[in-house]
Amino acid sequence: MQVLVLGAGVVGTTTAYFLAEAGHRVTVIDREPAPARETSFANGGQISACHAKPWAGPGVPWQAFKWMFAPDAPLLMKPLRWDPSLWRWGLQFLANCTTERARVNMDRTLRVALYSRAVLKALRQHTNIQYAQELRGILHIYRTTESFAEGRATGAMLAQLGLPQDVMTRAECIAVEPALRDAPHLAGGLMSPDDESGDAHLFTEQLAGLARKLGVNFHFGETVQTLERERGCISGVVTDRTRYTPDAVVLCLGTHSPTFVKPLGITLPIYPAKGYSISIEIEQPDAAPHVSITDETKYLVFTRLGNRLRVAGTAELAGWDMRLDPRRVAPLVASAQELFPRASSYRDLNAWSGLRPTTPDSVPVLGATPYDNLFLNTGHGTLGWTMACGSGKAIADLISGRTPEIDLNGLGLDRFGGGR
Repeated sequence: MQVLVLGAGVVGTTTAYFLAEAGHRVTVIDREPAPARETSFANGGQISACHAKPWAGPGVPWQAFKWMFAPDAPLLMKPLRWDPSLWRWGLQFLANCTTERARVNMDRTLRVALYSRAVLKALRQHTNIQYAQELRGILHIYRTTESFAEGRATGAMLAQLGLPQDVMTRAECIAVEPALRDAPHLAGGLMSPDDESGDAHLFTEQLAGLARKLGVNFHFGETVQTLERERGCISGVVTDRTRYTPDAVVLCLGTHSPTFVKPLGITLPIYPAKGYSISIEIEQPDAAPHVSITDETKYLVFTRLGNRLRVAGTAELAGWDMRLDPRRVAPLVASAQELFPRASSYRDLNAWSGLRPTTPDSVPVLGATPYDNLFLNTGHGTLGWTMACGSGKAIADLISGRTPEIDLNGLGLDRFGGGR
């Protein structure tokens, strides 16, 4: 079968690889000059099933309202400007801010994340792919006793759903990661020993190379323009260069996915959440962390990628604006200097921002559509790197006529009432 994959980020590239492994003829189209140049370029670097807690939950609306007035808040929403797509997304987000919905959404997210982590492990063993990976787990730290108590409650829910975590004292956190010895106000932590970290950009580049060996054709610098339909199928895909007539199409275009399916009568409730990161050179290796760390009080992640320290976080719901706001970068620098003051001089920040495709329930959109040969693999939010391998393999199985190894119920378009 001839399959066209739209998008060469970490999600699109893993999809292409598993499709080719299943025997399909695969072409990937991306407007950038190389793989993983947008959202996958400089993310937090974590394979974090432990981050399955959805954004929407009890108490979140009031917290988000208070953050509206703090330019350095971890979540910044600007609902007062003219942006109907944000308003619609926000109403659906509010509908998910209940205890019952939060638990359902956590279960769905964790299902994909745990499966994807297992698929990545198998892929690594099969191909020996290297991407500055660290298999030391993820350590969640808490600055206050209140946030630590909330974290333990979330940890208990995750344990019930199949992800156990170890509760740790301050001394135990420092024993796991000695670089935290300078950290002030460390109340305790939770350890997710089976989670991982690594460079998503490097992984995607390496996997694209492996995919090429399986026959995948990558067309870079080519922009998708229109999806044509006929008799319940996608009859053609028009780009700025040519027109394709594939047997199947997989949409992996992140925040731009809704634009291309809207003319088909499909509404995808995906909105961009702009995240920021800095990548600094480590000057004192013993003063920088080896274990990937999530600061649950500041909502930031710290991941060592070779001789660089990646610091990432924040979410800004302000449309498709890609500009770097210095006010959003400053908290990343301040937190890194506070936790790891001797790791670097913090002169060269290599600041970056990217748009993460976020659904109102924090669950990706995977699977079929009302069009027989159009499939969705998008909406992974902050967990695209975490869920990429599992999502890609599931879609490849679906297109190949095999039953996916993961239950796709609750992950598809139908949960939003989507259709023609």
